[in-house]
Amino acid sequence: MFKEFKKFIARGNVLDLAVGVIVGGAFSSIVTSLVNNIFTPLIGLILGGVDFSNLSITFKDTKIMYGAFIQSIIDFLIVAFCLFIIIKIVNKLTHKREEKEEKKEKEPVKSAELLALEEIRDLLKDDIQGK
Repeated sequence: MFKEFKKFIARGNVLDLAVGVIVGGAFSSIVTSLVNNIFTPLIGLILGGVDFSNLSITFKDTKIMYGAFIQSIIDFLIVAFCLFIIIKIVNKLTHKREEKEEKKEKEPVKSAELLALEEIRDLLKDDIQGK
């Protein structure tokens, strides 16, 4: 069982996924900081000095922090937009690479036998036309 687990972990896909999760976590903290420290104050300034983090409603003894929820929505939208841009760039680069490969495939390399047969054909045409 340990050998199977070791084989599973050693696969490239699992390692790629682990790296992706770690980088995604780091990216998430950067975006959260961007939202909390730059975008939210700017939006609050535009809306007349509203601080989203302190927006709340008190209902009986419960405090509902809807401002934190608004910040989370802004955070999500920024992360989604960044991922959209990254995927768009990757797709564009992948598409260009595929086009180059298709062009290479469209120009088939002729084998030595085919070249020899074409040369014989051309010689026979010249011989027949010369008579």
